[in-house]
Amino acid sequence: MAIHPTAQVHPTAIVEDGAQIGPHARIGPYACIGPDVSLAEGVVVKAHAVITGWTEIGAGTEVFSFACVGEIPQDLKFAGERSRLVIGARCRIREGATLNTGTEGGGGVTSVGDECLFMTGAHVGHDARLGNRVIMANQAAVAGHCVIGDDVIIGGLSGVHQFVRVGRGAIIGAVTMVTNDVMPHGLVQAPRGELEGLNLVGLKRRGVDRAEITALRAAYQMLAQGDGTFLDRTRRLAEESESAHVHEITDFILAASDRSFLIPK
Repeated sequence: MAIHPTAQVHPTAIVEDGAQIGPHARIGPYACIGPDVSLAEGVVVKAHAVITGWTEIGAGTEVFSFACVGEIPQDLKFAGERSRLVIGARCRIREGATLNTGTEGGGGVTSVGDECLFMTGAHVGHDARLGNRVIMANQAAVAGHCVIGDDVIIGGLSGVHQFVRVGRGAIIGAVTMVTNDVMPHGLVQAPRGELEGLNLVGLKRRGVDRAEITALRAAYQMLAQGDGTFLDRTRRLAEESESAHVHEITDFILAASDRSFLIPK
């Protein structure tokens, strides 16, 4: 066990031998820290939180009460192999949230980027890969092997099916089940997850140029109503458009995937 001299550990907390506690970290009452856990500078673990498994947490991240971070996967194929959970800097993991380690079959690592927010009861499954600034609202769940891009928002009580990819800047409304890939900057809602447009509010908030937004709107209409199949329209759009944001969408659609796509309407 290595606890930095500037770290603060409450007398009732349990920090097992082998844990690495960085400078200015704070561990609250009755928190439990496992032997393979590494906490970077300024990590805060509040009362009754549990961090276990081979888990690395980046600087400035806060883990709130009753969160359970780094437990084994909820996967019947998991056979006890050594796998990791890596969480970036300045994330907020709120009460009751759960994030699991990876599996051998999925690459062995569940990863979370920087500045993510997991609200009460949110769940990140094994081998999922989340980018930066992802927001998961209350009771939202991302299943195993999902890939979630930067700046994605997943609404409360929503679920993302295993192996689904959600492109950068997409937003998923509340109480939505997503079973197919979501293109970057898409807007998904309805109980069974329908692609109903672009996340225009998110694009504007991130300061995307008006010309790029106009190009994205035109691209969406072409994908929804152009001639040929969806993939035909995507390939034609990739050849014709000069927009970087449009090419982000076409590259995403034309990449390899284990799922089909939500199609623009």
